[in-house]
Amino acid sequence: MRIAFLCKRRYMGKDVILDRYARLYEIPFQLARLGHEVRGYCLDYHAAQDAGAPDRWVHEAGSGTLQWESVSVAGARLPHLLAYPWHVLRQLRDFRPDVLIGASDIPHVALARWLARRLKVPYSVDLYDNFEGFGQARIPGFVPALRRATREASLVLTTSEPLRQLVLQEYGAKGTVISMPSSVDLQVFRSGDQAAARQSLGLPPHARLLGTAGGLYRDKGVEPLYQAWQSLSQQYPDLHLVLAGPYKPELPPPQGSRVHHLGHLNHAQVAELFTALDVGVISILDTPFGRYCFPQKAYEMLACGLRVVVTNIGEMRQLFAATPQIMFEAGNADGLAAAVSEQLANPTAPSIAIRDWRALIEEVEPALARAVAKR
Repeated sequence: MRIAFLCKRRYMGKDVILDRYARLYEIPFQLARLGHEVRGYCLDYHAAQDAGAPDRWVHEAGSGTLQWESVSVAGARLPHLLAYPWHVLRQLRDFRPDVLIGASDIPHVALARWLARRLKVPYSVDLYDNFEGFGQARIPGFVPALRRATREASLVLTTSEPLRQLVLQEYGAKGTVISMPSSVDLQVFRSGDQAAARQSLGLPPHARLLGTAGGLYRDKGVEPLYQAWQSLSQQYPDLHLVLAGPYKPELPPPQGSRVHHLGHLNHAQVAELFTALDVGVISILDTPFGRYCFPQKAYEMLACGLRVVVTNIGEMRQLFAATPQIMFEAGNADGLAAAVSEQLANPTAPSIAIRDWRALIEEVEPALARAVAKR
């Protein structure tokens, strides 16, 4: 098949193309490895340079091909932004794809529908989160466009089963809807030497370490951890809090000699952090985003053999159903502290299988092929 993949360039603080990062890279890459001819079209909202000619890359992909094109619209005026769909349409008329995949946010999902109707080909949608929880959803017309494009897609991939049910029941999806969680690079995230990881990151070698990594923002659920730390630090004199990631001045990390803020870590260093910790925290708020997400951090921590505590919400409620003692209610700092205490006293490592990206895409690729066959 000839497959066109449409997405934004920056994802979770990473560059999809250059960092070859996570879901937005792995879907087209693994499809190419299965022998397909894949073209990725990335729109860069945040590049420092002004809008200009497209940048292009060719990536090795086994028996198939994977080519990327990126266009920057940073600093561009509205007419340039409105010209982007027509630019992609011209590229696709030359490429003649069998199917389109729209991913990453509302504009690219809606763009996939717009292009597919003009090219008269089927299209698929990948929802790595509930996009109605994104800031874009406040723009008039965006949510109806998202729902319409998702409803009419031949195939919809969702990051969680709760999101799959939302798409079926509220969006009224007409096509096939498959729940496909985001996996991780199991060559990077794997069990390792805890002492070596602590030494590499400059962490105390003999303390017990509690921590997390990611955006340390209020809307990402980090505040209950900060509140829980107030009691945990008093209860456990040998416990240290380790944090990695950006934060905003209105919610700074706790202070003290037993708090370690490592700043921004690259992908491999995040794996080192999860190897170094004794307990990892996955705190999610009860919001339209939190109820339907699948935190990639959960698989990253589990792949490193890290014991975790996790909010009892959405997909996490199902994933950790066998170990309710390590779950806590959303936003409940006392519950989070109690779950951490339980992990420190009675360490529990859930037995959860993590399928790699290759296995996940091999499972959904036949559904994409069926959508093309129905054309």
